Amino acid sequence: MLKGFRNFILRGNVIELSIAVVIGAAFTALVGAFTQNVIRPLIAAAGGVDAGGLGFRIWASNPATFVDVGAVITAAVTFLITAAVVYFVFVLPMNRASAHAKARLTTDDSEDAPVPVDTALLTEIRDLLQQLARQDDGGPRGHL
Repeated sequence: MLKGFRNFILRGNVIELSIAVVIGAAFTALVGAFTQNVIRPLIAAAGGVDAGGLGFRIWASNPATFVDVGAVITAAVTFLITAAVVYFVFVLPMNRASAHAKARLTTDDSEDAPVPVDTALLTEIRDLLQQLARQDDGGPRGHL
């Protein structure tokens, strides 16, 4: 049972997946910091000087009822940046590499395989015999 688990863990896909999770977490933190410290203040500035951000209070006297639309926009921007970077840095190059490998494999299969030496010799002998037969049909008879 432990041997099977060890084989599963040491398989390349699991290690690559764990590396991807770590890089993804670090990248998410980077994008989160960018949107929190750059995008969110820009969105809050659109809400006005006295406002706590882009949003509104359901009850003016209760600050806990503030609906922060800016936080939702910030989360959407974080998602879009993360999705765009994942697509352009990881997905698109992998799709191109996969298509290139697939095209290379299909061209290798479609090319004529090298003809074995014995087959080439037999083909050459056949062609020579056909050529001799054509010459015998038009030439004088009596030769061996």
